[in-house]
Amino acid sequence: MKQIMKKHWILRNLIWAVVVILVLVFIAQVVLDAITRHNKEIDVPDFSSLTYEEAAKSARIYDLRVEISDSVYNERIGRGCVFSQNPKAGSKVKKDRRILLTINATMPKTVEMPDLVGYSLRQAMTEIFSKGLSIGKLSYEPDIATNNVLEQRYAGQTIRPGKEIEAGSLIDLVLGCDDQSSAFIPQLKGYSLIVAKENVWDNSLNVGKIIYDETVQDYQDTLNAVVYRQEPAPSGENGCPMGTVIDLHLTVSKVKVSETE
Repeated sequence: MKQIMKKHWILRNLIWAVVVILVLVFIAQVVLDAITRHNKEIDVPDFSSLTYEEAAKSARIYDLRVEISDSVYNERIGRGCVFSQNPKAGSKVKKDRRILLTINATMPKTVEMPDLVGYSLRQAMTEIFSKGLSIGKLSYEPDIATNNVLEQRYAGQTIRPGKEIEAGSLIDLVLGCDDQSSAFIPQLKGYSLIVAKENVWDNSLNVGKIIYDETVQDYQDTLNAVVYRQEPAPSGENGCPMGTVIDLHLTVSKVKVSETE
């Protein structure tokens, strides 16, 4: 009899031990969920194009914090506005997460204008890009030195070497062209805008209109967009005048790119 009672006592203790363990596990899970805010993640809002003050105000509504981590200069967005963020918009984060912002500088960086006269077009492009400048219009005048720079211009006026100008400024080049020279229009479909532009300039042509379709909705889309149509079309073996203007149509739709002839 004693032996049976002893067995029942051991069994009851084992059952109670299992119950206690289960209760402790449940409590621990509840506490852990509360600490980590399990299933209470927040969608990071899009702060792009907001000023820092506007971004900070918006972040407080979502129980988030923002902090400036870096600055750049981009003429396509407002000065002092958010250029990019980390984590990206739409990311899942916990409450009180810090969002790092890169802000567009309020004062653009200035650079010295290089001396490009006598350079080939390709050499001039390399020098322009290395200075943080960009290509404007390519124009051609009769000269024996085809595609060599005869004059450098800024805002419609000849610009002397060493003059301080804003980074990102467009530099127009006047180049030589003999009677026998012509250009060829390359196939640009599927290229990003930056790569397409470089191909246009490399072929002694000009970038014309930049036309985004309805799939391009925001700044990030403009970065991801690729060319799906160009006007004029690729010239193949048929030449065209140097300096011909090429209009570029861009989309983020892969289907549209594959379907466009």
